[in-house]
Amino acid sequence: MTTPTTPPTPRTSQIDQLFAEWDRWDSPGVALAILQEGALVYKRGYGCANLEYRIPITPTTIFHVASVSKQFTAAAIVLLAQQGKLGLDDDIRQHLPYLPDFGQTITIRHLAHHTSGLRDQWELLTMAGVRLDDVITQEHIIKMVKAQRELNFAPGEQYLYCNTGYTLMAEIVKAVSGQSFPEFTDSQFFKPLGMVHTHFHDDHEMIVPNRAYSYAADEKAGFKKRVLSYANAGATSLFTTVEDLMRWIQNFADGRIGGKPFVDQMQQQAILNSGETIDYAFGLSVRKYRGLTMIGHSGGDAGFRSHLVRFPEQNFAVVILSNLASMLPGELCLRVADLYLAEQLGPNATPVVTGEIAAGVQPAPPTLSAAQLAAYAGDYTSPELGTIYTMVVQDDKLLIQHRRHSDIVLTPTAEHQFTSERWWVNQVVFTQDATGDTTGFALSGGRVKHLQFEKTQPTGALYKKA
Repeated sequence: MTTPTTPPTPRTSQIDQLFAEWDRWDSPGVALAILQEGALVYKRGYGCANLEYRIPITPTTIFHVASVSKQFTAAAIVLLAQQGKLGLDDDIRQHLPYLPDFGQTITIRHLAHHTSGLRDQWELLTMAGVRLDDVITQEHIIKMVKAQRELNFAPGEQYLYCNTGYTLMAEIVKAVSGQSFPEFTDSQFFKPLGMVHTHFHDDHEMIVPNRAYSYAADEKAGFKKRVLSYANAGATSLFTTVEDLMRWIQNFADGRIGGKPFVDQMQQQAILNSGETIDYAFGLSVRKYRGLTMIGHSGGDAGFRSHLVRFPEQNFAVVILSNLASMLPGELCLRVADLYLAEQLGPNATPVVTGEIAAGVQPAPPTLSAAQLAAYAGDYTSPELGTIYTMVVQDDKLLIQHRRHSDIVLTPTAEHQFTSERWWVNQVVFTQDATGDTTGFALSGGRVKHLQFEKTQPTGALYKKA
């Protein structure tokens, strides 16, 4: 559908074959750029940026890149530390005094490394009944963080990916620099590096020419729009192109901004309280792929999927930005690397069997009657989220209800414990008083642990059928 901007070669023809299924007028697709030895050797668009008007994707198409944004937020923090305006081990309340005092020090470094113990903003918002296609502002997120009462774990004890930390880092940049976060990153990074199509998008009503819109596959319609109306920045919301991201990647080779100390700090991996070193650095993951050091990050919001990866010792990088939810840009980046670095890559890793794993006997989940389930019925309130859930029994099943969510069926897993098929309702554990009456429950998702709800009504009156 589109034509390459560089002459085809046997290798680029192989690259085009990787993306051939999306290279059509009626499909979302990807923008691709490949850097080799400091030169942009291939760039291409496949598919459409806007299906309604059949606007093709090109290397200059602007995408929302979701969590690929995080390295720029971390970079702003590292640059301010270099300038002596903050310390990476500062207590975050030194710069954001309105944050709750959890009785334990959370540092800026904890935020950058996802080791703070803070609960993730997207899960909290969903638990509170907010749809992720709603307009979600920076103010909305900060108010929610102010209301938090507990951490998932002690700072530095674990790694658990947390978008909240990067939203707070953007707020620290604003507090320390005296500029808005978009203004600071524009003046310190985007303009100096010639990233003319890049900005942090914190205004959902702002018009952005040449932007891609996001889609998801649909069995009946082919594709449907995936709405994204974020008005927040730091954890996400960078708008950029594959060409601009290559200018950013080159800074890690030449140190034009920040020099070698900046580059080294960005790639410094986290060390937990236990002394264990983890893969995550400052908005970047540092790993090995087939024997070579690989540094990068992925991102996904609504129908946008993105991945940036570089092999620093080979001065090689791949960026893939997509507007299709089912796209797997991380895997595609590796397939591109396989073609270009074939002679330097080691063999594919194979699983090593170190011993037999005993299957064991898993206890059967309990079967509860409607009368037993009725003990959990009622209205429950979260003081942290300011929201109400209702437990009701229908057709011998326990349902959890919220005004802004579809009903969720809870499946018992153990005594007083339930799970569901929703990603943010992994576990519900009910609590009882000395007489055996239910007093509340703790809700856990993937990145929120043990959020407490208190029972306020015994009969589920809030959603009781007429």
